[in-house]
Amino acid sequence: MDRKFSNFFQISACLVGLCTLANAQLATSISVSKREYIAGEAVIAEVIITNHTGQELTLAGSRQQPWLTFVVTNAQGNPVTILKANTFGAMKIKAGESLAKQVNLAEYFLLNSQGNFAVSAVIRDAQKRFSGASTNRVLFNLNPGRLYWTQKVGVSSDGKGAKTREMRLLTFSNGENNQIYAQIADGTSGVPLRTFLLGDTLMLRKPMVTLDGERRMHVMFLSTPSMWVHCQVDTDGQLVKRDLHKSPAQGDPVMMAYGDGSVRVANSIPYDAVAAAKARDLIHKISDRP
Repeated sequence: MDRKFSNFFQISACLVGLCTLANAQLATSISVSKREYIAGEAVIAEVIITNHTGQELTLAGSRQQPWLTFVVTNAQGNPVTILKANTFGAMKIKAGESLAKQVNLAEYFLLNSQGNFAVSAVIRDAQKRFSGASTNRVLFNLNPGRLYWTQKVGVSSDGKGAKTREMRLLTFSNGENNQIYAQIADGTSGVPLRTFLLGDTLMLRKPMVTLDGERRMHVMFLSTPSMWVHCQVDTDGQLVKRDLHKSPAQGDPVMMAYGDGSVRVANSIPYDAVAAAKARDLIHKISDRP
Protein backbone atom coordinates (compact mmCIF):
# COMPACT_ATOMS: atom_id res chain seq x y z
CA MET A 1 0.00 0.00 0.00
CA ASP A 2 1.56 3.34 -1.01
CA ARG A 3 1.81 6.36 1.33
CA LYS A 4 -0.82 8.33 -0.59
CA PHE A 5 -3.35 5.53 -0.27
CA SER A 6 -2.42 4.99 3.41
CA ASN A 7 -3.09 8.65 4.23
CA PHE A 8 -6.31 8.49 2.24
CA PHE A 9 -7.37 5.45 4.28
CA GLN A 10 -6.63 7.14 7.61
CA ILE A 11 -8.65 10.22 6.71
CA SER A 12 -11.60 8.18 5.40
CA ALA A 13 -11.57 5.88 8.43
CA CYS A 14 -12.15 8.89 10.67
CA LEU A 15 -15.35 9.66 8.76
CA VAL A 16 -17.00 6.28 9.40
CA GLY A 17 -20.31 6.76 11.13
CA LEU A 18 -20.15 10.58 10.97
CA CYS A 19 -22.20 10.99 7.79
CA THR A 20 -25.91 11.37 8.56
CA LEU A 21 -28.84 12.73 6.66
CA ALA A 22 -29.82 16.37 6.96
CA ASN A 23 -32.09 16.98 9.98
CA ALA A 24 -30.96 13.55 11.31
CA GLN A 25 -33.78 11.85 9.42
CA LEU A 26 -31.64 8.87 8.39
CA ALA A 27 -28.30 7.58 9.63
CA THR A 28 -26.25 5.79 6.97
CA SER A 29 -22.94 3.98 6.75
CA ILE A 30 -21.10 1.68 4.35
CA SER A 31 -18.47 -1.02 4.86
CA VAL A 32 -16.76 -3.64 2.72
CA SER A 33 -16.23 -7.28 3.68
CA LYS A 34 -12.43 -6.91 3.60
CA ARG A 35 -9.75 -4.47 2.47
CA GLU A 36 -7.78 -6.71 0.08
CA TYR A 37 -9.42 -8.46 -2.89
CA ILE A 38 -8.12 -10.37 -5.87
CA ALA A 39 -8.99 -8.58 -9.12
CA GLY A 40 -12.20 -10.13 -10.46
CA GLU A 41 -13.35 -11.33 -7.04
CA ALA A 42 -16.76 -10.35 -5.63
CA VAL A 43 -16.45 -7.07 -3.72
CA ILE A 44 -19.22 -7.09 -1.11
CA ALA A 45 -20.34 -3.70 0.20
CA GLU A 46 -22.90 -3.39 2.99
CA VAL A 47 -25.01 -0.26 3.45
CA ILE A 48 -26.74 0.20 6.82
CA ILE A 49 -29.69 2.60 7.03
CA THR A 50 -31.37 3.70 10.28
CA ASN A 51 -34.76 5.38 10.07
CA HIS A 52 -35.07 8.46 12.33
CA THR A 53 -37.99 10.05 10.47
CA GLY A 54 -40.57 8.90 13.01
CA GLN A 55 -42.58 7.08 10.35
CA GLU A 56 -42.30 3.89 8.31
CA LEU A 57 -40.49 4.40 5.00
CA THR A 58 -40.52 2.43 1.78
CA LEU A 59 -37.42 3.17 -0.22
CA ALA A 60 -38.11 2.53 -3.88
CA GLY A 61 -37.05 3.85 -7.24
CA SER A 62 -36.69 3.05 -10.92
CA ARG A 63 -33.85 2.28 -13.30
CA GLN A 64 -33.77 5.97 -14.20
CA GLN A 65 -34.03 7.16 -10.59
CA PRO A 66 -32.78 4.45 -8.20
CA TRP A 67 -33.13 4.92 -4.45
CA LEU A 68 -29.63 3.53 -3.85
CA THR A 69 -26.56 4.37 -5.93
CA PHE A 70 -22.86 3.77 -5.39
CA VAL A 71 -19.93 6.00 -6.25
CA VAL A 72 -16.73 4.04 -6.94
CA THR A 73 -13.51 5.88 -7.76
CA ASN A 74 -9.92 4.86 -8.41
CA ALA A 75 -6.78 6.17 -6.70
CA GLN A 76 -6.79 9.25 -8.98
CA GLY A 77 -10.35 10.07 -7.96
CA ASN A 78 -11.81 9.17 -11.36
CA PRO A 79 -15.13 7.30 -11.55
CA VAL A 80 -14.89 3.59 -12.32
CA THR A 81 -16.71 2.38 -15.45
CA ILE A 82 -20.30 1.29 -14.74
CA LEU A 83 -21.28 -2.10 -16.16
CA LYS A 84 -25.03 -1.90 -15.62
CA ALA A 85 -27.66 0.22 -13.91
CA ASN A 86 -28.83 -0.46 -10.37
CA THR A 87 -31.90 -2.67 -10.16
CA PHE A 88 -32.34 -2.91 -6.39
CA GLY A 89 -35.76 -3.82 -5.06
CA ALA A 90 -37.73 -1.73 -2.61
CA MET A 91 -36.79 -1.68 1.08
CA LYS A 92 -39.33 -1.03 3.86
CA ILE A 93 -37.89 0.38 7.11
CA LYS A 94 -39.99 0.87 10.25
CA ALA A 95 -39.50 3.94 12.42
CA GLY A 96 -36.36 3.52 14.53
CA GLU A 97 -35.32 0.38 12.64
CA SER A 98 -31.91 -0.33 11.07
CA LEU A 99 -31.63 -2.46 7.95
CA ALA A 100 -28.66 -3.58 5.87
CA LYS A 101 -28.31 -4.01 2.11
CA GLN A 102 -25.43 -6.07 0.70
CA VAL A 103 -24.31 -5.55 -2.90
CA ASN A 104 -21.56 -7.12 -5.00
CA LEU A 105 -19.93 -4.07 -6.54
CA ALA A 106 -18.18 -6.23 -9.15
CA GLU A 107 -21.58 -6.83 -10.77
CA TYR A 108 -22.11 -3.12 -11.35
CA PHE A 109 -18.61 -1.71 -11.85
CA LEU A 110 -15.55 -2.73 -13.87
CA LEU A 111 -13.37 -4.02 -11.03
CA ASN A 112 -10.98 -6.44 -12.70
CA SER A 113 -7.67 -4.58 -12.62
CA GLN A 114 -5.08 -3.88 -9.94
CA GLY A 115 -5.35 -0.65 -7.94
CA ASN A 116 -6.70 1.26 -4.95
CA PHE A 117 -10.39 2.19 -4.91
CA ALA A 118 -12.94 4.02 -2.77
CA VAL A 119 -16.70 3.55 -2.50
CA SER A 120 -19.57 5.50 -0.96
CA ALA A 121 -23.33 5.25 -1.35
CA VAL A 122 -26.18 7.73 -1.84
CA ILE A 123 -29.78 7.18 -0.70
CA ARG A 124 -32.54 9.22 -2.34
CA ASP A 125 -36.31 9.42 -1.96
CA ALA A 126 -38.37 9.89 -5.11
CA GLN A 127 -41.28 11.16 -2.97
CA LYS A 128 -39.11 13.93 -1.44
CA ARG A 129 -40.01 12.93 2.12
CA PHE A 130 -36.40 13.55 3.12
CA SER A 131 -33.23 14.95 1.62
CA GLY A 132 -30.67 12.74 -0.08
CA ALA A 133 -28.09 11.04 2.16
CA SER A 134 -24.46 10.15 1.50
CA THR A 135 -22.59 7.52 3.48
CA ASN A 136 -18.98 7.59 4.60
CA ARG A 137 -16.33 6.53 2.07
CA VAL A 138 -14.34 3.34 2.54
CA LEU A 139 -11.28 2.05 0.72
CA PHE A 140 -10.31 -1.29 -0.74
CA ASN A 141 -7.48 -2.65 -2.86
CA LEU A 142 -7.51 -4.99 -5.85
CA ASN A 143 -4.47 -7.24 -6.18
CA PRO A 144 -3.73 -9.39 -9.25
CA GLY A 145 -2.42 -12.25 -7.12
CA ARG A 146 0.34 -14.52 -8.36
CA LEU A 147 -0.40 -16.75 -11.34
CA TYR A 148 0.45 -20.31 -10.31
CA TRP A 149 -1.05 -22.29 -13.22
CA THR A 150 -3.09 -21.60 -16.35
CA GLN A 151 -4.66 -23.56 -19.21
CA LYS A 152 -6.98 -22.53 -22.05
CA VAL A 153 -9.91 -24.81 -22.90
CA GLY A 154 -12.71 -24.77 -25.45
CA VAL A 155 -16.31 -24.33 -24.34
CA SER A 156 -19.69 -24.90 -25.96
CA SER A 157 -20.36 -22.22 -28.57
CA ASP A 158 -24.11 -22.79 -29.21
CA GLY A 159 -23.52 -22.19 -32.93
CA LYS A 160 -22.08 -18.69 -32.38
CA GLY A 161 -18.46 -19.57 -33.05
CA ALA A 162 -15.83 -21.25 -30.93
CA LYS A 163 -15.17 -19.82 -27.48
CA THR A 164 -12.39 -20.44 -25.03
CA ARG A 165 -11.94 -20.05 -21.32
CA GLU A 166 -8.69 -19.68 -19.45
CA MET A 167 -8.61 -21.71 -16.24
CA ARG A 168 -6.26 -20.11 -13.72
CA LEU A 169 -4.97 -20.92 -10.27
CA LEU A 170 -3.72 -17.93 -8.26
CA THR A 171 -1.90 -17.63 -4.96
CA PHE A 172 -2.03 -14.63 -2.67
CA SER A 173 -0.66 -13.66 0.74
CA ASN A 174 -2.78 -11.29 2.82
CA GLY A 175 0.00 -10.75 5.33
CA GLU A 176 -1.32 -13.43 7.66
CA ASN A 177 -2.18 -16.44 5.51
CA ASN A 178 -1.33 -17.86 2.11
CA GLN A 179 -4.48 -18.24 0.07
CA ILE A 180 -5.36 -20.03 -3.15
CA TYR A 181 -7.92 -18.75 -5.69
CA ALA A 182 -9.63 -20.17 -8.74
CA GLN A 183 -10.13 -17.75 -11.64
CA ILE A 184 -11.98 -18.23 -14.93
CA ALA A 185 -11.14 -15.71 -17.65
CA ASP A 186 -12.26 -15.07 -21.21
CA GLY A 187 -9.82 -16.95 -23.40
CA THR A 188 -9.63 -14.16 -26.00
CA SER A 189 -9.49 -10.98 -23.93
CA GLY A 190 -8.03 -12.47 -20.75
CA VAL A 191 -10.59 -10.53 -18.68
CA PRO A 192 -11.52 -12.41 -15.47
CA LEU A 193 -15.11 -13.63 -15.47
CA ARG A 194 -15.15 -15.11 -11.99
CA THR A 195 -12.60 -15.27 -9.19
CA PHE A 196 -13.16 -16.90 -5.82
CA LEU A 197 -11.25 -18.18 -2.81
CA LEU A 198 -10.68 -21.92 -2.50
CA GLY A 199 -9.09 -21.66 0.94
CA ASP A 200 -6.03 -20.97 3.04
CA THR A 201 -3.04 -23.12 2.18
CA LEU A 202 0.26 -24.17 3.70
CA MET A 203 2.98 -23.83 1.09
CA LEU A 204 4.97 -26.61 2.75
CA ARG A 205 3.70 -28.66 -0.19
CA LYS A 206 3.08 -27.32 -3.69
CA PRO A 207 -0.58 -27.24 -4.75
CA MET A 208 -1.49 -29.83 -7.40
CA VAL A 209 -3.66 -28.87 -10.39
CA THR A 210 -4.82 -30.58 -13.58
CA LEU A 211 -7.81 -30.87 -15.93
CA ASP A 212 -10.13 -33.84 -16.38
CA GLY A 213 -11.91 -35.01 -19.54
CA GLU A 214 -14.82 -32.61 -18.92
CA ARG A 215 -12.38 -29.66 -18.75
CA ARG A 216 -12.91 -29.26 -15.05
CA MET A 217 -9.99 -27.89 -13.08
CA HIS A 218 -8.95 -30.13 -10.20
CA VAL A 219 -6.97 -28.48 -7.41
CA MET A 220 -5.54 -30.12 -4.31
CA PHE A 221 -3.68 -28.20 -1.63
CA LEU A 222 -2.49 -28.64 1.93
CA SER A 223 -4.76 -26.78 4.38
CA THR A 224 -3.38 -28.09 7.70
CA PRO A 225 -0.28 -30.18 8.44
CA SER A 226 -2.37 -33.35 7.97
CA MET A 227 -5.38 -32.27 5.88
CA TRP A 228 -5.68 -31.75 2.11
CA VAL A 229 -8.51 -30.04 0.19
CA HIS A 230 -9.56 -31.28 -3.26
CA CYS A 231 -11.71 -28.88 -5.35
CA GLN A 232 -13.31 -29.21 -8.77
CA VAL A 233 -14.14 -26.04 -10.78
CA ASP A 234 -16.00 -26.02 -14.12
CA THR A 235 -15.60 -23.66 -17.09
CA ASP A 236 -18.45 -21.44 -15.79
CA GLY A 237 -16.47 -20.77 -12.64
CA GLN A 238 -18.67 -22.89 -10.41
CA LEU A 239 -17.27 -24.95 -7.55
CA VAL A 240 -18.61 -28.38 -8.50
CA LYS A 241 -17.23 -30.36 -5.58
CA ARG A 242 -15.01 -29.96 -2.54
CA ASP A 243 -13.79 -32.84 -0.41
CA LEU A 244 -11.20 -33.43 2.28
CA HIS A 245 -8.41 -35.99 2.56
CA LYS A 246 -6.16 -36.88 5.46
CA SER A 247 -2.53 -37.78 4.94
CA PRO A 248 -1.79 -41.53 5.23
CA ALA A 249 0.90 -43.04 7.43
CA GLN A 250 3.40 -42.89 4.56
CA GLY A 251 3.72 -40.22 1.89
CA ASP A 252 1.23 -37.57 0.75
CA PRO A 253 -2.07 -37.80 -1.14
CA VAL A 254 -1.71 -37.38 -4.91
CA MET A 255 -4.07 -36.60 -7.79
CA MET A 256 -4.07 -39.22 -10.52
CA ALA A 257 -5.34 -38.70 -14.09
CA TYR A 258 -6.75 -41.82 -15.75
CA GLY A 259 -7.26 -42.83 -19.36
CA ASP A 260 -11.05 -42.42 -19.15
CA GLY A 261 -10.59 -38.70 -18.44
CA SER A 262 -11.29 -38.93 -14.72
CA VAL A 263 -9.11 -37.47 -11.98
CA ARG A 264 -9.06 -39.10 -8.56
CA VAL A 265 -7.14 -38.73 -5.32
CA ALA A 266 -4.90 -41.65 -4.38
CA ASN A 267 -2.87 -42.54 -1.28
CA SER A 268 -5.23 -40.69 1.05
CA ILE A 269 -7.77 -41.24 3.81
CA PRO A 270 -11.05 -39.59 2.74
CA TYR A 271 -12.35 -37.38 5.52
CA ASP A 272 -16.07 -36.96 6.24
CA ALA A 273 -16.48 -33.87 8.41
CA VAL A 274 -20.12 -34.70 9.23
CA ALA A 275 -19.30 -38.26 10.28
CA ALA A 276 -16.35 -37.02 12.34
CA ALA A 277 -18.58 -34.52 14.15
CA LYS A 278 -21.13 -37.24 14.94
CA ALA A 279 -18.36 -39.48 16.26
CA ARG A 280 -17.10 -36.70 18.53
CA ASP A 281 -20.63 -36.09 19.83
CA LEU A 282 -21.01 -39.80 20.55
CA ILE A 283 -17.77 -39.85 22.53
CA HIS A 284 -18.97 -36.88 24.59
CA LYS A 285 -22.33 -38.53 25.29
CA ILE A 286 -20.64 -41.73 26.46
CA SER A 287 -18.27 -39.79 28.71
CA ASP A 288 -21.23 -37.93 30.24
CA ARG A 289 -22.76 -41.15 31.52
CA PRO A 290 -22.30 -41.84 35.26
